[in-house]
Formats: sequence, structure tokens, C-alpha cells
Amino acid sequence: MEHSKKICFIASSGGHLEQINQLKMVAKEYDSYYVLPKNKSTLSFKDRKYLVGDFYRKKREEFIFRFLYTALQQLIIFIQEQPDIVITTGAGVVIPTCLYAKMFGKKLIYIESFARMKSLNRTGELLYKYSDLFIVQWDELLKICPKAVYGGWIY
Repeated sequence: MEHSKKICFIASSGGHLEQINQLKMVAKEYDSYYVLPKNKSTLSFKDRKYLVGDFYRKKREEFIFRFLYTALQQLIIFIQEQPDIVITTGAGVVIPTCLYAKMFGKKLIYIESFARMKSLNRTGELLYKYSDLFIVQWDELLKICPKAVYGGWIY
């Protein structure tokens, strides 16, 4: 580790996790850790990680309880780790940590999904307002996100 900043990498599983995983070279340069939802695909993740609950939109009656539980887990991790920067590729489960970053005056970097070529996903729509740096992987998105930066593909 050459840099003194601490970075929290946070993503949901699936393609979002695969994309955040493409930033391993950045993670190795800093004191960093990952926050991931606990499921089969994240249990085997080898880097320094915290596994948190996930909230599912399909079970509406359970959503608020799952959301609050996950938000509390993420708050405890955030306070314990005190990152300087939060980098995320989404999706929904990342929202609490991203909002904590803004509440505590930390930097938030959001990378919109590679799969989103013409519109933002819901998490991107919300976090576009709060991100210090909003990166898109398709230049077509610059038309609807004028403050975004075209970063190219991270694959």
C-alpha cells in the first residue's frame, strides 16, 4: 500500500460485483475493503470483506426490516472502518453506505453499470445527485448525465 487514503468498495452481487472486481489494481494500491451482500457468490470472495444482509424488493412486507437491518450493519462497518472514499458500481444494497459517505463528508464515486447504455439504473438515478464523481461506461449517457465523466469500459 502506497497511499494513505482508505477506500470502501461496495457492490451487489452478479455483474455489479464483477465490475467492482475489475478495480483490484486500485484496491491493491490503497488500504481498502469490500462490503458485499452475503450470498453464494460472495462467500468465496477472497479479498478483505464484510458480508451484509441484502434487501429484496420482491417481498414488500419484509423489505423495510431487511433494509433497516442492512443499513445498520453498514453504518457499524462505516464507523469502524472510516473510509475516505466509497467506490461503487451499484445496485440497491449500496445505498446506505453511499449516503453515509455523504453524511460524513467523504468522497463518493459511482460507476454506472456497463449494461446501462441509454439510461441509468434506479440506484444511479438516486446517487447521480450525491456522487462527487459519476462515471459512465458509454458516452451516450453523457446526454442525460451532463456532470458525468465518460470512463470507458472497466472490463
